[in-house]
Amino acid sequence: MLTTLEQHRSKISENIGILRRTLDTFPRVRLGHLPTPLEPMDRLSEELNGPRFWVKRDDCTGLSSGGNKTRKLEFLIADALEKNATCVITQGATQSNHARQTAAAAAKVGLGCHILLEDRTGYNSEEYNLNGNVLLDQLHGATISKRNGGADMAAEMEVLASQLLSDGETPYIIPGGGSNTTGALGYVVCAAELEEQASENNVEIDALVHATGSSGTQAGLVAGLCSLESDIHLLGIGVRAPQEKQEKMVHDLAMATTDFLGNGVSVPRDVVRANCNYVGEGYGLPTEQMINALKMLAQLEGLLFDPVYSGKGLAGLIDLTRQGYFDGMQNVVFLHTGGSAALFGYPNIFGLPGYN
Repeated sequence: MLTTLEQHRSKISENIGILRRTLDTFPRVRLGHLPTPLEPMDRLSEELNGPRFWVKRDDCTGLSSGGNKTRKLEFLIADALEKNATCVITQGATQSNHARQTAAAAAKVGLGCHILLEDRTGYNSEEYNLNGNVLLDQLHGATISKRNGGADMAAEMEVLASQLLSDGETPYIIPGGGSNTTGALGYVVCAAELEEQASENNVEIDALVHATGSSGTQAGLVAGLCSLESDIHLLGIGVRAPQEKQEKMVHDLAMATTDFLGNGVSVPRDVVRANCNYVGEGYGLPTEQMINALKMLAQLEGLLFDPVYSGKGLAGLIDLTRQGYFDGMQNVVFLHTGGSAALFGYPNIFGLPGYN
């Protein structure tokens, strides 16, 4: 007779098969190195006297130094090609990881790429405006133009699309962060991938923690985990919006994604959790907790995280562990969404001594 745990794993395995067959019906271009590794972070666990921490290495997706947007772009770029696009348009903050990966994906498949960068920080330094992700955007051949903070970036992309149409192009607009139902499919895939790795490693994952911003990553994970009937506790650490707004964006997109999948899965409101206490003064603005978290992981685990997104997620993970949020849990996974290229846009925030 199967134990309750064996029955649960068998059901998850069956649901993974069903979900993957559904996902196979959507156009997809292979851009990433998948599956990404699932690795223990035992020195961090010892330092915090917490559960066993693991890191899901979506910084290792391989596209232009990796990151979470690669998963979304596998579906978005495929959709652009299906629609006979000649170029893509997207937007983000100055040091946008999404913009960098979009530029790389477009280059890989031979599409033009136009990026609108919004000034959300007011930083005027050359390092911030020309180094890091901005340097890589241009190396990949993207054209870049800036917009003031608070601009209606969706409207700005539509204006650019009209201009490109009049020039004989066929543009395809990718929303900021790749966060729509098509992009969210990438993290439906990730949910299945993580459950498979947990089974392979004979690990029962209690919680999955990640940074949440434009909502596509978390919405995809929510849709995927609900489709699998997984009981993993998912927690997003907000990097921009207040909690109520963040959770509503995620829930709305998660429901739209299960509708898009057509699998009839409902998304209970209470499975969408976002802790937005670690944003600080605003998106892209450093916090002391983020700086300390990045230093800790660099020096304990040899891992690099970004100062805008994953760094604030880490700050939340560390602080919540110290508060006892994960007490009673055995295995907690942090999703590494990549973005270390952005560190070069913030070279002076760490107070490092330089040469001896």
